[in-house]
Amino acid sequence: MRDALGREIVLARAPRTIVSLVPSDTYSLVRLGAADRIVGRTKYCVEPASIIERIRTVGGTKDADVAAVIETSPDLVIANQEENSRRDLERLAQAGLAVYVSFPKTVSEGLAHLARLARLLDVASEPAVKELLSSHYETLREAASSSRERRVRTFFPIWLDPLMTIHRDTFISDMIELAGGTNVFADRERRYPLAADLGQGAPLTGERVRDRDVRYPRVTWDEVVRRAPELVLLPDEPYAFTSADAEKFRALDIPASQSGAIRRVDGKDFSWYGAKSLEAIPRARRLVALDRAIE
Repeated sequence: MRDALGREIVLARAPRTIVSLVPSDTYSLVRLGAADRIVGRTKYCVEPASIIERIRTVGGTKDADVAAVIETSPDLVIANQEENSRRDLERLAQAGLAVYVSFPKTVSEGLAHLARLARLLDVASEPAVKELLSSHYETLREAASSSRERRVRTFFPIWLDPLMTIHRDTFISDMIELAGGTNVFADRERRYPLAADLGQGAPLTGERVRDRDVRYPRVTWDEVVRRAPELVLLPDEPYAFTSADAEKFRALDIPASQSGAIRRVDGKDFSWYGAKSLEAIPRARRLVALDRAIE
């Protein structure tokens, strides 16, 4: 099986011991019935709490404790190209560990990844897993086909200072679309340096940008006003927006503040791929439907 980096992952047998460096993957492993195989997880792997709390932590997502991971001698390390440090993953691979790296950018890619995990674990034919995958496909199909009415213009910040949001080429943006919204900054790429992103200088171009990630633009409050979102969703991760933060958005001259559509939400519902999104899609759709009804 090839991972997101194009590397071929060869295992002699289904992994019996696993270290997960991705919170959403840890959740998916539990839902796939493989909780007893997890021998290490990050401090951000917090759900389902009653099961996860018994598993050893091996650092964070960006700062994994490489020595601790190696010490567990796992058959497989599950990682994510965006969430984990490339240096840490290289050190784990150099230590001889099998490292499987994913990078889903859409809900459907997250589902495909979940199915691959089921095959890796050799549980794809088990009735409970077949039902999980089937339910996920059906939930995704219904969400993709049912949003025919006018979409709600949605702003989803991921950081406050500087104010940051998401481009269309992200999992969060795809979840918003499936929920019946439309990302007001879908076309806005991140510019380098910061001054250029904030409209205060000329952006770097061509080779000077190279392979830098342009999917998380830093925007100004004036830009938010010009984009006129009808719904503002304030997540609790990666930045934990507070009720005081919400007041800053309510003070803006935008349709969302005028209709009271400034909502604090569970960030995991919009950013955790795999098994979590099966539960999250209906909740996200209800949020957007509520604000459509206010019209």
